[in-house]
Amino acid sequence: MKDVYLFSGFLGSGKTSMLKDVIRQLKEAKLKPAVIMNELGKLPFDSQAVEGDVPLKEMLEGCICCTGSEKTEAQIQSLLHDSDFDVLIIETTGAAHPVEALDAVYSPLFADRLNIRGIVTVADSRLWIDRSTLSPQARSLFMEQIRHAHLLLANKTDLLSEEEQATVAIELQGFNPKAFILQTTNGKVPLKLLMNMQSTARISNDQVVSAKIGDSFNLGSRLVEFTTSFTQEAFEDWVRSLPESVYRMKGYVPIEGIKNPMLFQYAYGMVQWLPEYIKMPAKLVMIGENIGNVPIIGERK
Repeated sequence: MKDVYLFSGFLGSGKTSMLKDVIRQLKEAKLKPAVIMNELGKLPFDSQAVEGDVPLKEMLEGCICCTGSEKTEAQIQSLLHDSDFDVLIIETTGAAHPVEALDAVYSPLFADRLNIRGIVTVADSRLWIDRSTLSPQARSLFMEQIRHAHLLLANKTDLLSEEEQATVAIELQGFNPKAFILQTTNGKVPLKLLMNMQSTARISNDQVVSAKIGDSFNLGSRLVEFTTSFTQEAFEDWVRSLPESVYRMKGYVPIEGIKNPMLFQYAYGMVQWLPEYIKMPAKLVMIGENIGNVPIIGERK
């Protein structure tokens, strides 16, 4: 199993500084890091911060989420096949929504080979105080990145007074009470804190394993393995019964009367079925809030 961290944060928050320091700490701990870095521009400015001995995949001129998800899966597949590493760090652009970025990371093809430790969001403390100056769209993204964090770095505290630091800590904790909040400068986070994270709830052979850092997370994932087939109608009835806290699903579902499990995708209440011409593993990845409590079709009560 390879540990995976998703680094999120608004533009200029300090993600790359955090990345460089975490890579240094991993090497000191004799762990081999690999990096997937997503940048919106044509030139890999941020990726120049990653030393040459670290396996690196770059995605330029595109978001890791939405239409870029297939490219992300291909990059991860390539790393798993070609590179020797212990920890994978995926740094998203400042324009990436954390749910969509997490969705891009998961694939039923390799979900059982990755241990998603969680989302680490770097928030500019000064920008939090001045968030009313952002456009409505930018402010919404900024807040969503913070709301879905498993570990939240309130960065650039050196730019604040002690009173402002206290205000930021209290407000962030109130806004995302499930996250562990660390006030920091230069994006520095102790490696031990990262290694204590665990956001994934896995379902396998009717067993649920969910680990925590202090408390259950808002946003998590669930890997479901199917041992029986379903009618398409019954499966969609189950999908419609799910709570709104289930944001994404994708995987391969065994359907009665069809030779190979069908590719199934779900987002924003919409479902999509596509035939598969080779036999794929009957696995489904779910992403949402409090995902461990969601009833699974066919599971024993």
